[in-house]
Amino acid sequence: MILHELIDYETLRLIWWLLLGVLLIAFATTGGFDLGVGTLLPFVARTDTERRVAINTIGATWEGNQVWLILGGGAIFAAWPPLYAVSFSGFYLAMFAILFALILRPVGFKYRSKRESASWRSGWDWALFVGGFVPSLIFGVAVGNVLQGVPFRFADDMRIFYEGSFFALLNPYALLCGLLSLAMLTMHGAAWLVLKSSGPVAVRARTYGSIAALAVIVLFALGGLFLWIGVGGYRITSDISPIGPSNPLLKTVALEKGAWLTNYAAHSWMIIAPVLGFVGAALAFIAMRVRREVMTLLFSKVAIFGIISTVGLSMFPFILPSSLDPRSSLTVWDASSSHMTLFIMLVVTVIFLPIIFAYTAWVYKVLWGKVDEKSITDKNSHAY
Repeated sequence: MILHELIDYETLRLIWWLLLGVLLIAFATTGGFDLGVGTLLPFVARTDTERRVAINTIGATWEGNQVWLILGGGAIFAAWPPLYAVSFSGFYLAMFAILFALILRPVGFKYRSKRESASWRSGWDWALFVGGFVPSLIFGVAVGNVLQGVPFRFADDMRIFYEGSFFALLNPYALLCGLLSLAMLTMHGAAWLVLKSSGPVAVRARTYGSIAALAVIVLFALGGLFLWIGVGGYRITSDISPIGPSNPLLKTVALEKGAWLTNYAAHSWMIIAPVLGFVGAALAFIAMRVRREVMTLLFSKVAIFGIISTVGLSMFPFILPSSLDPRSSLTVWDASSSHMTLFIMLVVTVIFLPIIFAYTAWVYKVLWGKVDEKSITDKNSHAY
């Protein structure tokens, strides 16, 4: 037996679909609070010292949190090449906007305190706000467009044609999903500030985080409602082999109203995901109000897990549907790399992913504790 045949092709495809979800959730629950803190910066901190407190709650860990974003992009490139090709070309301008915003963050962290000028520091603080707000919004807008279908098609020779535009991405449902993403990560950033800061910053973070948690509940409900009554979903209408070739043109697909909800009727256990989204946000709100700092962050993570899982389970087996030519839609069963490639990548992942989890946990343990004004104003500190 050839070594890679120890795990069949269908199982490998399913494993890599799950791993992609793990990487996305890991980024949202770690890098997500970095983005949330940046979004909240103008609102929770009013003096230079308070802004430095907020910034330094994430200053020691934000770079390490980006590893999940890099791993997610790498996994898409290696495990799902057609997905990488379509998404990175079709969403080019949107991704450029995200990249520009993310580049502002390291520059802002490093340079804002290099001069005593109030206008200099204020300018970089607004750059940090942009670096948190823009990615938080656009990530959700992208998901909203994926749920509606992306205007691409494959020619018979598998060339990709994308016929959308940047402004077409900013449609009402996508913006609703963008606001949900923004509220979700703002809630998560507030939960982190409540845990890691003290004084006025923590008090204001609790207020804004409570509002964001309620917004998550309302927007998540609206998103599901419109998905049921107003946004068409996709359904495979022909046979498709889980171990077949990676050629999306070998199937037929229909666009139907409410199709994204059919998985819940077929597999009732999937309802756990949206329930966790609602319950996690509700409990995060309650924990903020009763000042349970660790539980606030934990419940915020539960909400993120539930919301992202809801999207993945609703769409399965689709990973990128096509509104232009439904049969070109990419699914778990026809958009992956080869059997051997997926197996080799899985072996590498099994070795290195636990190492990443271990050193990440160690870093958070070492850097545990609150950031206060005394630690910021200490001349011997290395604070931003």
